[in-house]
Amino acid sequence: MKKFAEKIKQIPKWGWASGIGLFVLQYSMYRFANWVSVLIGTAEHAFECKIPVIDDLIPIIPVFVLPYIASYGLWVIAPAAASLTKKRNYINYVCGLLATYIIGSLIFILWPTYMDRAKEGLMAYAQQPGLMNMLLGVVYAADGSERAFNLFPSFHCIISAYCYLGVRKQPEISKGYQMFSLLAAVLICFSTVFTKQHYIIDVIGGIAISLAVYVLMNLIDPGRRMEEKKK
Repeated sequence: MKKFAEKIKQIPKWGWASGIGLFVLQYSMYRFANWVSVLIGTAEHAFECKIPVIDDLIPIIPVFVLPYIASYGLWVIAPAAASLTKKRNYINYVCGLLATYIIGSLIFILWPTYMDRAKEGLMAYAQQPGLMNMLLGVVYAADGSERAFNLFPSFHCIISAYCYLGVRKQPEISKGYQMFSLLAAVLICFSTVFTKQHYIIDVIGGIAISLAVYVLMNLIDPGRRMEEKKK
């Protein structure tokens, strides 16, 4: 616990600022993409990417609303933790995150998807008694209520997966935090389908984009390029 506290103290102020800034940017781009899709009319042609044979078998498990909501905290903490790694890795991490924001937002604008929560019976479910059901109702109300848009790809899965990839195998980051970020990413990805916020294809697409961008950033290596320019 003492070592953990010491690590927290080592995080620079700009690390925390970047975490907050990236979170605000991601949320702004998410909302902006939705606004643009409505403005240019692509939202009118939004489609369901549901795979009934799979998605209808996935139960709703209200307790998974907790990791779903907790993801927002992870998205702030992860860049702060990554700021402890070498500058080259941190630059690659931030560039990768920005790339996923752009890719996700473009898909939201050009090929928007939706979920009819009323048809799925989710709104009635969220009105049942219980704290977890109440939290589900809050999440649904904040995300389109009866009709949710911007499902594919799941930003929750993209960003949470990248939170782990940014610290993976980094010597400056403890094994404990690496395992925590991996477990958190897995739970958050599960939460997107167990809260019925996403269909299974949204999860697969989100993780695939995250991994693809991570590999691409390692190939392009913008961190190394920036370091060489300063020499």
